[in-house]
Amino acid sequence: MNNSELARMVEAEHPYRGKALFELCDRVPTDDDAATKIGMLSRLDSLRRARLFDRVSLAWSAIIALLAAETGHARDEAYAAFAALDPEEQRDMLDYLEVSAIEEAHPRIT
Repeated sequence: MNNSELARMVEAEHPYRGKALFELCDRVPTDDDAATKIGMLSRLDSLRRARLFDRVSLAWSAIIALLAAETGHARDEAYAAFAALDPEEQRDMLDYLEVSAIEEAHPRIT
């Protein structure tokens, strides 16, 4: 599937939306279009409410994937997506990432 088809699955809350999101996340290090789509998708209320575990939402996992890609475009998308979170959610995410500012976060995805 192409990036747009995967993004539509996420937006439509398809039963495999998580899988589609993670497929897009895997493409981020080498695909600016995927990074842009992930940045936009991370703002969806449905992803902010959907929990992977504990307090980590699908939106957070998208932002973390953008940060982990370590490209200029992906990090810019991550910063903008992070800024769109509510202040309380921003504090929780910084706490989870163990940093005091989002720019300090350099997570690794293994």
